[in-house]
Amino acid sequence: MAKNIQEYPAQTRPSPRQRLLEQFHNVRTFSEHLCEPLEIEDYVVQSMPDVSPTKWHLAHTSWFFETFILEPNLKDYRSPHPQYTYLFNSYYNSVGERHCRANRGLISRPTVQEIYVYRHYIDECMHNLLEQCDDATLERLTPLVTLGINHEQQHQELIVTDIKHVLSCNPLYPAYHTHKLTPVAATPALNWISYPEGIARIGFEGDGFFYDNEGPRHRQFLESYQLASRLVTNGEYLAFMNDGGYKNPLLWLSMGWSTVQSTEWEAPLYWEHLDGRWHMMTLSGLQEVDLNAPVCHVSYFEADAYARWANARLATEAEWEVAAQGLPLQGNFVESGALQPLPLQAHTHTPQAAQPEQMYGDVWEWTQSAYLAYPGYKPAPGAIGEYNGKFMCNQFVLRGGSCATSVTHIRPTYRNFFPPDARWQFMGIRLAREV
Repeated sequence: MAKNIQEYPAQTRPSPRQRLLEQFHNVRTFSEHLCEPLEIEDYVVQSMPDVSPTKWHLAHTSWFFETFILEPNLKDYRSPHPQYTYLFNSYYNSVGERHCRANRGLISRPTVQEIYVYRHYIDECMHNLLEQCDDATLERLTPLVTLGINHEQQHQELIVTDIKHVLSCNPLYPAYHTHKLTPVAATPALNWISYPEGIARIGFEGDGFFYDNEGPRHRQFLESYQLASRLVTNGEYLAFMNDGGYKNPLLWLSMGWSTVQSTEWEAPLYWEHLDGRWHMMTLSGLQEVDLNAPVCHVSYFEADAYARWANARLATEAEWEVAAQGLPLQGNFVESGALQPLPLQAHTHTPQAAQPEQMYGDVWEWTQSAYLAYPGYKPAPGAIGEYNGKFMCNQFVLRGGSCATSVTHIRPTYRNFFPPDARWQFMGIRLAREV
């Protein structure tokens, strides 16, 4: 991934133009790097409506740069495939008609090879535009190119999570890659970290990229609360299961209980009970459940039910953000290569820690906060305004990033969001409670 500007000696620091070109090429290369373990057949499968074929992600991210940057700004630009506008638009209604999302897996053509040719054509055109435009144009385009870079990073995460779902549907349990993990003998005890009541300021403020839904920065009053020092583990979640957690309606929201009944959930997604032991599908194939690793692939409904069972609750997103402020942005991200949540290492754990651990990476942490606009929020004008604001209904906020997120993509103010029954992302649980 791209270097931080501080990593360069002052006399060799790249210009803003060089910096933007480097970031663009790095993110485009990393998308293709994530696809290296795949076979051609893997690129084209859509295993459920929420999953997109890998080749669709590669094409859609290219379409984004073509539609919003190249066509309006590169003189005499002509799309090599105008029909791709229909195939690879996602949800931008103001741009034009779109192919049905649930039918993306039915499109065998264009081929994977043709998609790569398209990508490289877009890369070349973007490089020429950014290298040759004048300084004023570069300054105008930089925010939009940066949005496109971050948009592609979101789809890199989807490439990982979607191919995991695709491979999980295969009874042969194929592995995307082989990654050996070091066993951890025990998980550090869960402690409670206290935060006083008061007026907190949350939301993005300052320099650098952020999504519009992270602002405006505003004040919010918080009652005193406590946050768990670490994530909930598979072993702890298994205790909930063994205690009849999926069979006790008193633990579940009404819609959650209806979902459990209709889907016959009895464990997190990808868990299977084989030969008397719980196993789970990972991107390294089928493995026995590691009791010390953070539980993941649970829905909001499951996270909320577990919290009730544990005599706790989920944090609000404001509580989470206040706890994250000032913490180092480090954790198990996509760059580690593990592509699964890792146990908290006892040798790095500080007993009675004054700060929560595992706040970044490993799993997106469900909060109890509905995904709504902050006070004073206004979506951007035009098609770009469709990026976040129109989804502020029937979804819940998750924080912190996951093992499929890039470390260069996450911030304390980052708001992810999904409907409460979603499970295929790396979603997990951190508990909170009143003082």
